[in-house]
Amino acid sequence: RASPRGEIETAAIPVVYNRRMFVALGADHAGFELKESLKRALEARGVAWHDVGTTSTSSVDYPDYAAQVAEAVAGGKADRGILVCGSGIGMAIAANKVRGIRAAPILDVESAVVAREHNDLNVLALSGRRTSVADAERIGERENLGDQLVGGVGCDILRLRRAAIAALVGGD
Repeated sequence: RASPRGEIETAAIPVVYNRRMFVALGADHAGFELKESLKRALEARGVAWHDVGTTSTSSVDYPDYAAQVAEAVAGGKADRGILVCGSGIGMAIAANKVRGIRAAPILDVESAVVAREHNDLNVLALSGRRTSVADAERIGERENLGDQLVGGVGCDILRLRRAAIAALVGGD
């Protein structure tokens, strides 16, 4: 089987084929059902994914799943991450503890677009209690899982300045 990044591991030489977006998914018990729906939507769009759990609606601790998704994204094993908990807030806070992660709780398409284009969001956190499947699918589409960032020299300078400030205050 191929690795998440489109590499077939053969001895020490990786062979790359048909590179496509790879998303790490994780949820707690409150986000389980929405996560399952998102898996089907991503698959229908041709986006590869890996589900780190949970596997049911039985109560679990969300930081465990947030950490796994965040580490996959920060470590380059996944291009983006999608987390789902009751509010999206706890998952975002937990994911942001991992260096290199920029997670935010997103409740609407506009917020998703701004977070991706202006803040280089790489982990999306959804509310399993407040986000419908249809809205989650629209947010996921517009979350710009790809690399569309607002461009221009001014935006590049602003993005570098924000990154430097975040690094000074203990973020990435």
